[in-house]
Amino acid sequence: MARVKPKRHGVVTDMTAMCDVAFLLLTFFILTTQFKKPDVEQIKPPSSISEKLLPDASLMTINATPDGKFYFQPVDNASERLQLLDKMGQKYNMTFSNQQKASFQKVQAIGVPMSQLKGYLDMSDEEQKSFKSPTGIPMDSTNKQLVDWVQQSLSVNPDYKLAIKGDVTTQYPKVKSLFEGLRDIDFLKFWLITSQEGKP
Repeated sequence: MARVKPKRHGVVTDMTAMCDVAFLLLTFFILTTQFKKPDVEQIKPPSSISEKLLPDASLMTINATPDGKFYFQPVDNASERLQLLDKMGQKYNMTFSNQQKASFQKVQAIGVPMSQLKGYLDMSDEEQKSFKSPTGIPMDSTNKQLVDWVQQSLSVNPDYKLAIKGDVTTQYPKVKSLFEGLRDIDFLKFWLITSQEGKP
């Protein structure tokens, strides 16, 4: 009697299909993952035991450096960024060129006073990445430009969330002025970014 060899075509086909699906899923996750942007300046936040995660979407961020400079990172939405820039321009009686608007749509973070914003947006991408602001965005009792960025962002979309990341050595009076400014516009709910206790 002739021996019948078992057919394995179905197994090979199934394995190929599984590899195709796995590859498609991997490609999807790579393309849709939002990678964390590096800080403009080195910031080491205080530690805590909290394990809550920040929302991925509609998040604006304020960074406070060790020497008390503030940077503002708008929400990652190109069209809404344009609306924000227009609103800030109206508030400070400024107009921006199409090239400056295009630059603002992809800028990492703003760390200059409004009077210097045009010059910053005129820089190349590489110049912006290496730029270290000597002043940051003004935030004190007489000049609250940082709060203006937050307030005008909320006028674009009131559902925006705010996270504040301060260095562990940032002087409290600097951060206190920010908290007071946010209180003045009745914006009292925000996240404080910390590092997990026991991790570098």
